[in-house]
Amino acid sequence: MTYVPDADRHDRMSYRRSGRSGLDLPAISLGLWQNFGGVDTYEVGRAMLRRAFDRGVTHFDLANNYGPPFGSAEENFGRIFAADFAPHRDELVISTKAGWDMWPGPYGDRGSRKYLIASLDQSLKRMGLDYVDIFYHHRPDPETPLEETMGALDHIVRQGKALYVGISQYKPEATRQAAEILAAMGTPLLIHQPKYSMLDRWVEDGLLDTLGDLGIGCIPFSPLAQGLLTNKYLGGVPEDSRAARNHTLRAEGVTPALLKTRNALAATAERRGQTLAQLALTWLLRDNRVTSALIGARTVEQLDDSLDALKAGPLSGEEIGEIDLLLG
Repeated sequence: MTYVPDADRHDRMSYRRSGRSGLDLPAISLGLWQNFGGVDTYEVGRAMLRRAFDRGVTHFDLANNYGPPFGSAEENFGRIFAADFAPHRDELVISTKAGWDMWPGPYGDRGSRKYLIASLDQSLKRMGLDYVDIFYHHRPDPETPLEETMGALDHIVRQGKALYVGISQYKPEATRQAAEILAAMGTPLLIHQPKYSMLDRWVEDGLLDTLGDLGIGCIPFSPLAQGLLTNKYLGGVPEDSRAARNHTLRAEGVTPALLKTRNALAATAERRGQTLAQLALTWLLRDNRVTSALIGARTVEQLDDSLDALKAGPLSGEEIGEIDLLLG
């Protein structure tokens, strides 16, 4: 059956400007880091993408090595895009990234011009796209001159293969240097994608101030701390969790003290009529320097729960103070 998106989709979402650019992003965006790869159920991923778009999520975020196996999330997204979203291409912001291990040998990792340009060419082929809206350098590479990495991003924009460029996980000073190099070439640095949540607040030690000063957007990933800020861990570490599988989150890191804190946060959320995940997203979006929160989801129900965070009112000063005390 032909997919017909909800006619009111854009009225169901709030949008935020990315820094001092002309680009708005949905307050919550959907990332395909997990649950969209070749080992996952294709129709579940398709249903989540459809539901997200129906609710006004216009930004889908990928990377070259998302899967598993590497590249399969982009391949699956390409199939879904061709089947469902091709008529709506100009309503979408599609991003991908390169910077982590992707293929064997010395040219499939880090930040060289050769790797970044080749990787994006491969990503476009997998997704069946002529261009992406945002292309990121996925992580800092101290072994490659920053001028080379930023020069590659500038070249990609001039080729028409990306409309904007971004970086991920760069510290404040490197972010400032990257922005200056790009500005000198005439390509603005649109956005930064750092890891940021209630349980990981490193960006508050200078990065958010830097982004605000430079007019660069911010789209945090892992805002739910890979599931720790959901109801999944209320009673400990469940068998089907990422922590139990020791994949990107290790069980030994889920300490009694951490569980006590997140259970106290869950009580705060309940008093607000929210789930813990919804509170975590509301908290993240309290700062107007945050353009969008980048979530993942395993099911349509999880996706809906996260998006329902936007139905709640903002946190009061008293609630923010209470949360700060709980977080220590």
